[in-house]
Amino acid sequence: MSIKAFFVDFYGTIVHEDGEVIKKITDIICKTGKVEDPSEVDTFWWKDFQIMFMNSFGDAFETQRQLEERSLVHTLERFGSDADAKELSNMMFAHWIKPPVFEDSKEFFEKSPLPVYVVSNIDTSDILQAIAYHGLNPAGVFTSEDAKSYKPRKELFELALKSTGLAPDEVLHIGDSVSSDVQGAAKVGIRALWLNRFGKTVPEGVESISGLSEAFDRIGQ
Repeated sequence: MSIKAFFVDFYGTIVHEDGEVIKKITDIICKTGKVEDPSEVDTFWWKDFQIMFMNSFGDAFETQRQLEERSLVHTLERFGSDADAKELSNMMFAHWIKPPVFEDSKEFFEKSPLPVYVVSNIDTSDILQAIAYHGLNPAGVFTSEDAKSYKPRKELFELALKSTGLAPDEVLHIGDSVSSDVQGAAKVGIRALWLNRFGKTVPEGVESISGLSEAFDRIGQ
């Protein structure tokens, strides 16, 4: 079958990730707690979040806001910081609703010969605000909150396929994460393009592009 639509990840693909705000939060924790090496904060925080994130699905599902705030509470406790977890979490979500956009993203939406659907690990309200902020016009938006599951689990991709009426071989998924996007899409038989903007080594068997518009040339391949 021919490709009839693009599925695209959002954060890290269409807009920038939250690296800068994470640095600011880490700095606050270091200044208000007992920290010898800032990398210890990043490592603990990420691992704590990932454990909860991977166990969040179905009846046990929690939103990104819930997970982020709880992981911050744990991190503040671990490093003896008296900073406020909700205030730090709000800093992060202030970024997520108004993230800087990659230069080629708007052109991708405007010139795409196929419908573009956003498939993202984020809370619905936050991504809708971010999409509106940049004036993007996707054909549809599917979130982890909708699916009660996060990529790389297959439920979010299954929801997007069912809602659009598309078969797996009629979709080309684009994302910046090999694990979440490439491997997640593969679980339901969707071909994926790894968006490798920064010239990283391409893993064996992974199809990559360096810019969004390159995906247009892959439709007929």
